[in-house]
Amino acid sequence: MSSSFFIKKKENAKVKKHAEAPKRKADVDGKSKVRAKKANSKYNEEISSDSEAESHEGTRKRQSNEEHEYEETPQEKKLRLAKLYLDQLKEEEEKKAEEDSFETDLIAGRLQEEVLEQKGKLQRFIAKDLMPPDASEIRVLRGHKLPITCLVITTDEKYIFSSAKDCSIIKWDVESGKKLHTVPGGRKGTEDRHVGHTAHVLCMAVSSDGKYLATGDMNKLIMIWEAETCKHLYKFTGHKGPVSGLSFRKGSHDLYSASHDRSVKVWNVDENAYVETLFGHQDAITGLDSLSRERCVTAGGRDRSVRVWKIAEESQLVFHGHQGSIDCIQLINEEHMITGADDGSVSLWSVNKKKPLSTVKQAHGCHGDEGLEQPHWVASVAALQNSDTVASGASGCSHNSQVQLWKCGQNYRSLEPLFSVPVSGFVNSLKFSSSGQFLVAGVGQEHRLGRWWRIKEARNGIYIIPLKRKLPNPEEAKMTE
Repeated sequence: MSSSFFIKKKENAKVKKHAEAPKRKADVDGKSKVRAKKANSKYNEEISSDSEAESHEGTRKRQSNEEHEYEETPQEKKLRLAKLYLDQLKEEEEKKAEEDSFETDLIAGRLQEEVLEQKGKLQRFIAKDLMPPDASEIRVLRGHKLPITCLVITTDEKYIFSSAKDCSIIKWDVESGKKLHTVPGGRKGTEDRHVGHTAHVLCMAVSSDGKYLATGDMNKLIMIWEAETCKHLYKFTGHKGPVSGLSFRKGSHDLYSASHDRSVKVWNVDENAYVETLFGHQDAITGLDSLSRERCVTAGGRDRSVRVWKIAEESQLVFHGHQGSIDCIQLINEEHMITGADDGSVSLWSVNKKKPLSTVKQAHGCHGDEGLEQPHWVASVAALQNSDTVASGASGCSHNSQVQLWKCGQNYRSLEPLFSVPVSGFVNSLKFSSSGQFLVAGVGQEHRLGRWWRIKEARNGIYIIPLKRKLPNPEEAKMTE
């Protein structure tokens, strides 16, 4: 602390005592500055380059700020705190209004999606972001002794049910890949005492709430199981041929079944009751699917027709397009569907058009000698609901089978190949998970409906194919916002 500071304080005291003598104050002030300079002369080397006047100005400013803060009256303090409180309340109200608006927008968006979904006009564009998986990322679950014929994924994506020509049913845990329950198949002739199937299981379906599992076999039987424990509940009889297609109506326990006897039957699983039978196809029905509307779609095999059954109206719509047997069908939404045939073609349909919107011939290539080439059969198709992504599985006498993913164009007017995933064997069943995070393929050494060829190199199993997505570019994200 410099001596000038103390002298200044002392001088201030003198001013207070002798306010009537201003001239003397100036003289004393001048003398004090001279003494301060002399006293500080030995410290000249340590003084900074700033002038002494500037340091005095800084001291005065600090003192004035301190005095200003100290001089705040109680009323001013109350006013200041009240303003702060009001600003805080305003911020909270604005934040709450933003959150309410966000929630309202979310609800409105959800309702709009549901309306579009019911009308069959909802189409999520995700195909452009999909990337082919690495071979090391594909998991294979093995447990069935004979070729896989069918599989389903629960709505919550936790479990897979699969069945095969060995007549067994296996419940798998998706995350761990472990078997949770196994219903063994029985030998032919043991139907009376065996709980389960004693013939090839051709189709299966799980209810949207995950409560019931339905399976159909070559012995014309439909069996209903408790999905949680795989406990047998009911047995439906009535079909006069192998049961080839099953589907639960979304959001209910109404079950639709199709058979080689050319009929479609409606069942109520809650009541353990038969409802009605629908006729129309001219050949064995090979596939069936349904969504939330009270209607279902079927593939008619060799009669080369696709039919939409309106249950409540007791009417049907008939569509033609393929040149061969239509072996598989899947709904994309309430208005559009995809089919595959043994002529190697994949077709996109609208319920408002009698002919396909788009058809890709020889979708999986050909095999055979030059001049005698035959297209690979399309044995299975799958659709990611309300999106622009579908998949097809090939079956042929070559071990170079594959799962092909396709992108549907605007308004489902075209089909463009995305990428293929090589697998060894007949792709007898395909299913997308509800969120589109993975695709499951049931693969076997033989076709699910017969033994025309056998690929010895193939192994019977369930392939879980992850569907990776590209990270959005920052520019695209900005444009989206």
